[in-house]
Amino acid sequence: METDARVFVAGGRGLVGSAIVRRLWLEGHRDVLAPPRIELDLTDGRAVDDWFAVHEPDYVFLAAAKVGGIHANDTLRGDFIRENLLIQVNVIDAARRHGATKLQFLGSSCIYPRDCPQPIKEEYLLTGPLEATNQPYAIAKIAGIELCDAYRRQYGMDCICLMPTNLYGPNDNFDLAHSHVLPAMIRRFHEATVAGAESVTLWGSGTPRREFLHVDDLADAAVHLMKTWSAPGIVNVGTGTDVTIRELAELVRATVGFAGNIEWNSAMPDGTPRKLLDVSRLTGLGWSARTTLREGLASTYRWFIDHHATAKGVATTVAG
Repeated sequence: METDARVFVAGGRGLVGSAIVRRLWLEGHRDVLAPPRIELDLTDGRAVDDWFAVHEPDYVFLAAAKVGGIHANDTLRGDFIRENLLIQVNVIDAARRHGATKLQFLGSSCIYPRDCPQPIKEEYLLTGPLEATNQPYAIAKIAGIELCDAYRRQYGMDCICLMPTNLYGPNDNFDLAHSHVLPAMIRRFHEATVAGAESVTLWGSGTPRREFLHVDDLADAAVHLMKTWSAPGIVNVGTGTDVTIRELAELVRATVGFAGNIEWNSAMPDGTPRKLLDVSRLTGLGWSARTTLREGLASTYRWFIDHHATAKGVATTVAG
């Protein structure tokens, strides 16, 4: 991927896409296109086709997706499968028809069966039932993988598929109704600290284990693999280590400086019991994560403090 190539980052204003844009700029890429949704609605097939016809990108990072936590996935099931299928079909097909050199599809570790062996190897895909709470989203992502592999086989299109673990970092979504567990914790502990609350109540039992990857590490891996790897199938992108949700809560509490208690609402769902990726294929391709969870939490909380008046889902009244 030459530094003078035209690169399209679909979803370039979101958590993942903005990190990829930052990484590309660090590596000397200057012709990077990342139009906001108001300029290009990726669910609109005609608009996407027209945009590709005008701009003709050489490389495409498909980082756009409708995402959310357990509550959003479970209550907006139709929205999650419809919008993600539309985005994927529109962008991948337009890239094929307009001659893009290479496309990278970013999926999710939720594609794997709910109860598959740990750590999760790439070959465990489609070997068992999915987690029910996010099944529509997972099915959409699996369809994207199959579309990339089918286009590679039928049309010779160079598509690669990356499956990241749970992500966090700058530009995350801190809306409590739609965010993932880590940004939701940051906001809850921050607001409790500002309010002088005695406790914070979190969903579930706290026993599930999760792996967390800083989004800047993901972006580094994404650019590395775009430049060095081409094959059908998928590659996991993660750290290869995990923590319990209780351990995560204690780390976030310490990072924010909340002095109160943590209470657990075990009536709320836990989701998948454990989700740890096997990253041996990734390390074999010459890449490993660098940012520790403690370091990543500290920098993410600093970003939240600097931007919380305008961060998605955070009211300006939160400011102390």
